[in-house]
Amino acid sequence: MAVDKTIFYITIALITIGIVFSYSLSTYATANIYGTSQFFFLIRQLVVGFFSIFVMWVLSRLDPDRWFQPLGFFLFFLFLFLMTIMHFLPSSLVTAVGGAKRWIQLPHFSLAPVEFFKVGFLFFLAWSFSRKFDTSRKSLSDELKLFMPYVFAFGIVVYLIAIMQNDIGQVIVLGSALVVMVFMAGTSTRFFMLSIVAATVVFIVAIVTSEHRVLRIKYWWSSAQNFILSFLPDSLANILRVKDVEEAYQTANSLYAIKHGGLLGTGLGNGTIKLGFLTEVHTDFVLAGIAEEIGLVGVLAIIGLFFVLIYRIFRIANRSTNKIYSLFALGIGIMLATSLFINAFGITGLTPVKGLAVPFVSYGGSSLLAHAIAIGMVLMISKRVEVL
Repeated sequence: MAVDKTIFYITIALITIGIVFSYSLSTYATANIYGTSQFFFLIRQLVVGFFSIFVMWVLSRLDPDRWFQPLGFFLFFLFLFLMTIMHFLPSSLVTAVGGAKRWIQLPHFSLAPVEFFKVGFLFFLAWSFSRKFDTSRKSLSDELKLFMPYVFAFGIVVYLIAIMQNDIGQVIVLGSALVVMVFMAGTSTRFFMLSIVAATVVFIVAIVTSEHRVLRIKYWWSSAQNFILSFLPDSLANILRVKDVEEAYQTANSLYAIKHGGLLGTGLGNGTIKLGFLTEVHTDFVLAGIAEEIGLVGVLAIIGLFFVLIYRIFRIANRSTNKIYSLFALGIGIMLATSLFINAFGITGLTPVKGLAVPFVSYGGSSLLAHAIAIGMVLMISKRVEVL
């Protein structure tokens, strides 16, 4: 039984694309904003990229029956601990954004524990669900009783990530994976629908209780309302229209970049949106920068790679006879798909921007390495699937 090489090579291709655009989209920012060498982001992403590929290859060669669970528990407990204590560390050891501490400063490297915790948390859910849930028929009340400890555990995750780090995007990713995984673990359709309703309510409460998030929704709506309200009667449109709110400049510039790129793009390195209009074009808005330089065709090719990658991961989940392996692969596939779609919808103005990286493509060492570990673990368990 061999490793799924298609997943391995597609991941390498995506990492390579990320390395190329970490240079192409960051040269202006490095010279005029950060005051560093134009190769600053390229070198860092190149080093982490090669290391991530090596780690992914090593993990793929390990025996899953021996190493999968120890590695999963290691990721879960270590990075849960780091996410908890980082808020008590001195400012010299952490990096904060808007008052929220998200990175631990290490020599020549900033570590974002949440990126690795996501992989560990998905393992924990797979391990626990495989023991608690089965396909036997249960009443809704029995299912709720079984699920309540996970509600408490997820509440801790929400507190550590959405409140302490002010990062609701990561919570959406993990919440989406949790709902799908618990359904596939053996719960009923009615429980699945109830979970979606409950998650929606929690999401709305998380938004309306945060002034920052409400303002972000208003900025997004001010940009999207003219198009959306054009389909509604004037009387209703006037009620829903928000006035005296500036359009989200990030979304507006992102849409300009996509439009400017057209079908085939302006050429690698010839984009203009990176010239101070979007300082985060190599991170959160990387797809907009890519769309401008290699066009809609290039972006669709990248999305096509993601679709094949996620499809192969879901196929491993579907064909695995080991329930832990199956649920973990499913969770990783959901994590990748949710992150990609939230980012893509955000840069096109379909949803508010959430600040989620495009896996493997956006600049960021922690995100790249954590996703490579996730793929390495999927490759590890792919050796236990009979037919690929």
